[in-house]
Amino acid sequence: MIYDASLDELLQKVWTGQRITVAEALRLYRLPLEELGALADRRRQLAKKDAYSGRGNEIVTYNVDRNVNYTNVCNVYCKFCAFYRTDKDADAYVITQAEMDQKIEETIALGGTQILMQGGHHPKLTKQWYLDLLAHIKAKFPEVNIHGFSPSEFIHFRDVFNEPLETLVAEFKAAGLGSIPGGGGEILVDRVRQRVAPLKAMSNDWLEVMDVAHRLGLYSSATMMFGHVETVEDRIEHLERLRAQQEQSLGYKQGHFTAFIAWTFQAENTKLRAPTVGAHEYLRTQALSRIYLDNFENIQSSWVTQGLEIGQVALKYGANDLGSIMIEENVVSQAGTTFCMTVPDMHRLIKDLGYEPRQRDNWYRLVN
Repeated sequence: MIYDASLDELLQKVWTGQRITVAEALRLYRLPLEELGALADRRRQLAKKDAYSGRGNEIVTYNVDRNVNYTNVCNVYCKFCAFYRTDKDADAYVITQAEMDQKIEETIALGGTQILMQGGHHPKLTKQWYLDLLAHIKAKFPEVNIHGFSPSEFIHFRDVFNEPLETLVAEFKAAGLGSIPGGGGEILVDRVRQRVAPLKAMSNDWLEVMDVAHRLGLYSSATMMFGHVETVEDRIEHLERLRAQQEQSLGYKQGHFTAFIAWTFQAENTKLRAPTVGAHEYLRTQALSRIYLDNFENIQSSWVTQGLEIGQVALKYGANDLGSIMIEENVVSQAGTTFCMTVPDMHRLIKDLGYEPRQRDNWYRLVN
């Protein structure tokens, strides 16, 4: 084998925690999977070295929350989605406050601290409907964080209610919204978005919502749904845009991205015809994400799409968090993926790798 000094320099650069470029990311992507994984694990250690200090074993966190889809009515018809319905479909629904109360009470009984509330882009719900729902939840369950309304939903609100994003985000926050999920990120490359979801928010829109939310003191997560019509270069452009936004958001007093979560396209029952990718590609992309997103402290494993075993393996490929036990999940399961997890499962998977399992909240503060 011919010695490659430039590759050796790049590997040393990654090992010592330095920032990499787009071209370097492409080169790293081509490394053997195990080697890339080792580099990502090193970057995980560097990112988390000051977290939970003095506690002995390295900690891997998880969350207990519930996904609540407040409506399945949506008018953007994403090709990769098997969940949406039109308002004329027999199984279309909008949740009632009583149904929401029941779901939250069940979540609290199971030790949950949060609901992840997302829905379709319903063309007929009013702004007051959303504000009333938020205020109701916050008044009745003040201890529960409302992690809700992805950027694409806020773009929908902006267009339907004809109000500035700053006004809408501020009003939703005042009504009880605690943080914003990164859903609808898909791939932040408009050429790709035009193919998979042409009626949905484009890349700049998605990033603008996050910037506004962060400026107003809300924290959010960031996501990537890959393995369909995008290229590896598109994935790296997505990471670059997230890294640049995080750089800007970290300059604000409070809000920024708390974590990054990547998952693979699930094809069953969807209209998008694209070759899906397997566990190796998932692990490779997550590992690269950990290295590239050097200003993200937390990377979350996606056991929901990959299954419990690969979700566990991902903890050695840059992830430091197993996500939520997902008391309820309706969107990915509609596309044919139905993995389940319990708290004992979480503890077993984490302990088997020699880590200490700890429950956290949305801000990665330990709750037990």
